Amino acid sequence: MNAREEYRYNRLTWAELDEAIALQKVVILPTGSTEQHGRHLPLDVDLFLAESVCLEVGRRAPDRVLVLPPIAYGLNMHHIDFPGTIHIEPEVFIAFCLNITKSVAYHGFEKILLVNGHGSNAPLVDLVARKTVLATQSLCFACGYFAFATEAFAKVKETEVMAHADEFETSLYLHLAPERVQMDKAAEDNDRMGKYASSDSTSRYARFNDYWGRWTKLGVHGDPTKATAAKGKVILEAAVSGLVDFVDEIKAWPIEKRSDQHRGPVQSQVRW
Repeated sequence: MNAREEYRYNRLTWAELDEAIALQKVVILPTGSTEQHGRHLPLDVDLFLAESVCLEVGRRAPDRVLVLPPIAYGLNMHHIDFPGTIHIEPEVFIAFCLNITKSVAYHGFEKILLVNGHGSNAPLVDLVARKTVLATQSLCFACGYFAFATEAFAKVKETEVMAHADEFETSLYLHLAPERVQMDKAAEDNDRMGKYASSDSTSRYARFNDYWGRWTKLGVHGDPTKATAAKGKVILEAAVSGLVDFVDEIKAWPIEKRSDQHRGPVQSQVRW
């Protein structure tokens, strides 16, 4: 397997990695979590789904993509009342991921993409991407894989709520690894809704995440009982094809020379 054909970052030797840098592949970092997902799904949902999507992107575009080993943990204190959940402080998560993206940039890769699979990581990966751009000469983008599948899923879904251990996540897991899903234990649950806020940040007005132990004993937000592997196939295809298209857009994105608009000299030694 040569650098053009291999899409898994860690499967390359250092010499082959040097060839991948010359090809200027887009380096993808999947980010997930280890947290409760109801009684019917394993703790690895966000990690497994995000990595699976990214690896399939790599299979379809091996000449343009390198997929890093995923981040298995995220911001999860709100789930800590459920056994097994692992929480990483936001500052630690950002610093850790930033060390990875800066390392990738250091070696000469110019385009990096964080693909998130855990909702609470979203503002954190946004910051990692922005900090990477400001600290390096590379461009770094961040997205959630589910954004590319929402439109396709809307055509097959039977429930309104798309949140956690729900019809969406359960369907995708059923498609990828049905033997690990305990559908006999699947049950519906919902968050607490007010006029302007919800306990799981599903309101369009405000961001608010309460401890899940205050409003659910099941650990589910949505209705997984309507999930099917067929719906999961739709989700996977939409997410992967959308991300492959995004990779092509990223590869073509220009890195322009900065234009300083100051009339006088700046204090270039200042660091933030």
